This record gives sequence, C-alpha cells and structure tokens, in this order.
Amino acid sequence: MKNYSIGLDFGTLSARAVLVDISNGDEIAVSTFDYPNGVINNPINFDLQDPSDYIESLKFIIPDVLQKSKVSADNVVGVGVDFTACTMLPVYKDGTPLFYNHPNDPHAYAKLWKHHAAEPYAVIMNEIAAERNEPWLARYGGKISSEWLFPKILQIKSEAPEIYDQADYFIEAVDWLVWQLCGRQTRNSCCAGYKALWNKKTGYPSNDYFKAVGLDNIVSDKLDCPITSIGSKAGGITTEAAAMTGLKPGTAIAVAVIDAHASLPALGVTDPGKLFLIMGTSGCHLILGDKETIIPGICGVVEDGMIPGYFGYEAGQACFGDHFAWFVNNFGFDFNEIAQKAAHLKPGESGILALDWWNGNRSVLVDYDLTGLFIGMNLQTKPEELYRALIEATAFGTRKIIDTFKEYNVFSNEIYAAGGIAEKDPFIMQLFADVLGLDIKTSGSPQSGALGSAIFGAAAAGCGSIGELSQKMCKLGNIVYKHNPDNKKIYDQLYAEYEILHDYFGKGGNDVMKRLKKIQRDI
Repeated sequence: MKNYSIGLDFGTLSARAVLVDISNGDEIAVSTFDYPNGVINNPINFDLQDPSDYIESLKFIIPDVLQKSKVSADNVVGVGVDFTACTMLPVYKDGTPLFYNHPNDPHAYAKLWKHHAAEPYAVIMNEIAAERNEPWLARYGGKISSEWLFPKILQIKSEAPEIYDQADYFIEAVDWLVWQLCGRQTRNSCCAGYKALWNKKTGYPSNDYFKAVGLDNIVSDKLDCPITSIGSKAGGITTEAAAMTGLKPGTAIAVAVIDAHASLPALGVTDPGKLFLIMGTSGCHLILGDKETIIPGICGVVEDGMIPGYFGYEAGQACFGDHFAWFVNNFGFDFNEIAQKAAHLKPGESGILALDWWNGNRSVLVDYDLTGLFIGMNLQTKPEELYRALIEATAFGTRKIIDTFKEYNVFSNEIYAAGGIAEKDPFIMQLFADVLGLDIKTSGSPQSGALGSAIFGAAAAGCGSIGELSQKMCKLGNIVYKHNPDNKKIYDQLYAEYEILHDYFGKGGNDVMKRLKKIQRDI
C-alpha cells in the first residue's frame, strides 16, 4: 500500500495543496484557491488579510486533491503547512480571531508579511536594543524588521489598545492554521527564530528589554506556548477538521514552517554552503551552515530554523516580482510584449540604472523607509529599458547579499532557485546568472513550497528524517542557466555604480527618500 502526504502552501494571494507519493516525490494532484478578499490595503501602508480566507482555502484544496487523485484518505499519512511570514493575527484563548468581533478595526485583521506600517515601531525597538547592547541583535544583522512579530504587536498596542488588551495570543498565521487542524497550539522554531527573536539556547529577549519598548510581559502574557522544532509532529487532525477536509481523524500534522524555508528539501538543499533563492513576489536567500556566524544586514541566523541540525542563514529582498508587476500593471503595458522587448536589449545599452527598493530594503540595509529610484533617463528612454533596469537592479540586490555571505565564508558558489520567476521566466533567470557570474539550478516542481511541506508532513508521520525524505522526494529541473562571461564584464561595471547609489541613499549620504515619505505621512 502506497503512502502519501499533502503539502499546503499559503502564499500572498492564494493557497495551494499538492498530494505527493512519499516513495518517490511524484506529485499526484495539485489544487489552488485564490483568497476571496486578497490583500486589503486600507488604511495606507497597511497590508491585511481576512483569516476566514485561509479556512475557505482548506475547505477547497484538500478535498480537491483527494477527489482529483482518487487516493483514499486512509493512505494520506501526513500533512505539512507553510505560510508567508511574518503574517500574524490576534486571537482569543480558544483560537478565534478577534477579526470576527472587530471587522471594522484594521488591527484585528491578519497583518500580512509585507505590512510595513509598523516601521516607526521597528525604529523604536532598534534604537532601544542598540542603546542596551542587546546580545541577540547581532544575530539579525543589527536591525529588527518592521515585517516581524514584535513591531506589529507594538503597533497594535500603541494604535489599538483595546485590540491588544482583548487578544489572548498574537500568533503566526501558519501556527494558527496548524492549531485549527490538530486542535492544539504550537509555535514553530522557524517563525519563532526568524520573526520573533527566539533562540534555541537563550529563548526570547529579556522582559527588561520588552518593558523598555512598551511590551512588558508580552511573552508570558500573549505568547505563552512552547517552541517546537520543525520536522516534528504538531498533533493529529481533529474530528472537526477531518470532516472539513475529508482527511482521516488522527492524520499527522507537521509543525509549521515558513514558505520559503519549506522549499529547501524540495530541491535537495539539505547541507551547508548552497544558496537557495526563492524568486516570487519577494525574494528570500537561504543558506545552511555548520556553525553560527554573525553577519551584518541579514534577516537572521537560527539553529534548526530551516533543516534540523543546522544553522540557517536568511537574507531577502522585499520586492521581486512585486515591482515587475507594479511597472506592467500600473502603466498599462502588455507583460509579454514589454518582456520580449527588454530581452532584446544588451547589458548597459539603455544607460539606465535603478535601485530595487519599491518595498523598502530587507537585506543588507534592513530599512523599509527606502524607496525605488531610476537614474539615467532621457527623452529617448523607452518603457522596456526601464523594465529591464528594474530586473537588473533586483539582480544587483541579490549580488549584494551574496557578496555579504561570501565575506563571511558561508557561501560555496552553488545556487538553486525556485518560485514563480524561476519556473516561468528564462529571460530573468539568464540575466541573474549573468549579473551573479554563477550558474543557477532550478526546481523540477512548480510547487516547491508545497512539495517541501509534503516532505515535512511525511517526516511528521514517521516516514524518515527530512534529509532522508529529501533524497527520494526532491525534484531538480533539467534547466541550468549558464552565465555569459561577456555580459558579466559589463554587469561588473554597472554593479559598481549600483553599489555607489546603494550606499549613498541607503547609508545616510542622502536621506531624501525618508524625508519624502515623512512629508507623505504628514499630509
């Protein structure tokens, strides 16, 4: 009798499920569900979601893969779940979201990963952490991000104290989903480590620090749940959740994991030194290491954060496909047409350079008050030249992150890529290979996050370790993007100019971007 696992992957706009044969990683059925309410951008700079969208997704995608595959629920032994992070929400003691009782208060909604309205609170937390010489700060590149858990909580306490007071817990959406499936609250080591400042050896920062920033007793009062390692079992699916999904009661539910991090075992990246690049709405840059090294400007280094037994290093870019889509959609271009025109340009031909900060900078500056920039335009500038400059800037941003990893000896010159861009856009992939001067291997699955979650689900069911399951279930693609040395020479020159702009606007040489945003906020 064959055993199967289901991987659930909750993204920015939709959720998907994949049913996988544990013996060989074959994907038997896939289902996708678009969130009915999508991303809610109200008020300005808020990025919110309705948590009922997540439940509606579960009700559709799991029964759908079972129906499509004709696989009996008796043969599904495990379920893994990944999610964007930090996407968090306030809930009552029984797990009910406050949103249901406060539908008109934006602070009762789920705050999506890219919710940046908490930036002023991140600044406060960073200043106080630096003044106190908090020892944990160096593990996060010296800065807390507004995307993370505690700045979002501090924003709620400051701007909606009634929501803060009523909330029994603030929880990652992925941990909340696992709670809905297995009936017990768990908090995973991946989200806790990268988004909530938790460390396997020392735990959370001290309450003295939290008291100094205005979150006295936040851990004991609102996060009171042990941290559980990824790769382990959170519990068995409840009778109620089984009725909702069509699964068998007691089916193993894995401890949750961040979406990008779930993809590593799907490509067989389970040992140190290899860069794993997620190229989607945003970009994540992940590397495993044997030891903890403090690296400035990264998003974190967490023991057991990606693959049990290793230290996982995370960096990222807050804008990847997000600003390509912004350019095409907001200026009324046909995507295929402008991409084809951009692909026919030579490196350096347009004379245009850009900065890739349309969503702020995640690494290595960790500053979400930074904004995008074009330079070098004239009256002959064409839209495709601007579009290509955006792509080149994004590749330069990745190169900046890689250079930082190289400086601290954690990168071994192997790159693996997954995500929508890696799977669908050869032009962008070749450009990245040329800018980086390195060959790029790609995923053999269009659902690498869900496949990785299925591997975690199989591990939770006792079918093997993450490393063992990855060896037989991972999928590498046949396409390897080989870099062009001639293009690399031109891009070296452009990258040198990018670094000058990067440091001038990003390190205090000219804070015009922040001044403009302040004027915008004050109006």
